[in-house]
Amino acid sequence: MYAIIVTGGKQYRVMKDEVLRVEKLDAEAGANVEINEVLLVGNGDSVTVGTPTVAGAKVTATIKSHGRLDKIRIVKFRRRKHHRKQMGHRQHFTEIQITGITA
Repeated sequence: MYAIIVTGGKQYRVMKDEVLRVEKLDAEAGANVEINEVLLVGNGDSVTVGTPTVAGAKVTATIKSHGRLDKIRIVKFRRRKHHRKQMGHRQHFTEIQITGITA
């Protein structure tokens, strides 16, 4: 069984016992989280597509940890103008483990 969920403005295809990194969630590590925005649920040959979400479907997950990704360097440079600007960014993430999918 698999599902397509929306969290943090992004869509993810998830299966039971899968570990994935999503945008930061406001909960402590070890807490259980329910994701109610389920766009599609597939079980073998049967596929249920929502309009826009599947009614009554939810995905439960456990938060494993929080962290930050590697630094991304941003360089803005204009030739012949004596202009150079450097910035960096580290995105926050939450690592979750999918514990169940109910349709």
